[in-house]
Amino acid sequence: MYQSDVHIRVRYAETDQMGYVYHGNFAAYFEVARTEAFRQLGISYKEMEAEGVGMPVGELRIKFKRPARYDDLLRVRMMLREMPQGSRVLFEYEIYNEADELLTEGSTLMVFVNGATGRPTAIPGHVLDSIRPYFG
Repeated sequence: MYQSDVHIRVRYAETDQMGYVYHGNFAAYFEVARTEAFRQLGISYKEMEAEGVGMPVGELRIKFKRPARYDDLLRVRMMLREMPQGSRVLFEYEIYNEADELLTEGSTLMVFVNGATGRPTAIPGHVLDSIRPYFG
């Protein structure tokens, strides 16, 4: 299993009239965690795209347990529980506040696609090589 944590401070603009983080912002928090996790593994989205490989979201799931509020320091944990195969990879997330309370759980199913055709393509070998050591 591979996991990575990133910290995000909730900005005022990310909250709604009730003072809670607007639900649509959680997808952006997931993206930050996913991008930073790949960066830590030595994988660059920018380089993948330059090589003609995209990675759009195929599915997004979010379960809200407690609200996040303005100025909270959130810990967004991204996990790969299974070695990716084929053209898809499942990223799972947990978001905690400073009191270590679980606020949100979620996942994104990402699909590797050929940038020119938009059709699914195999996960690039260098991506698999970077992830493989975490799965024995």
